[in-house]
Amino acid sequence: MTYKFNCEEEPMPTGHVMMAMSLDGFVARKDHSLDWLNKQPASGEDHGFNVFMDSIDVLVMGTGSLKTVLGFGEWPYSKPVVVLSQSMTTEDLPDHLRTRIEFSTETPQELWKTLDQRGFNRVYVDGGAVVQSFIKAGYVQDMKITIVPILLGDGIRIFGQNGGDIDLDLISATPFPSGMVDLDYSVKNE
Repeated sequence: MTYKFNCEEEPMPTGHVMMAMSLDGFVARKDHSLDWLNKQPASGEDHGFNVFMDSIDVLVMGTGSLKTVLGFGEWPYSKPVVVLSQSMTTEDLPDHLRTRIEFSTETPQELWKTLDQRGFNRVYVDGGAVVQSFIKAGYVQDMKITIVPILLGDGIRIFGQNGGDIDLDLISATPFPSGMVDLDYSVKNE
């Protein structure tokens, strides 16, 4: 299988991933819980999330990620959010979020064209299954993965079956006193 990344004949938005991952490759527990992240002594460490959020135009996530974020209490995003879902609608949201979140049943390819038509250039792709589908579609340009020093043993993987190799270039590796390591990769173009 050949992947096309940022092809010149298809000027489209660029996809960017920023996620924390356990050392054994999980982004959440099977129930989408992120409680394991709260165990990390990372106070005062700047992993660049605010700068990253300032650089993006829109977030795309799945229903699992949405349900997890809704459990945080306060909505953490000021940017538009598109949730890929076959089952949820705005009626499932609290009233104060119904104008801040939209749902889509489009494929990654269809959504990418829609985002391009709406003028969204930098897309934050979030959530295990969504990240996997957008990588497979060839829409992820770069990834910042924070490796968290914990072994979960089971959960939701950030990467699944690809159907072929996806080559990456390591841009930087930054260790932190907490034991976390930020790995910045660009996805190689075919």
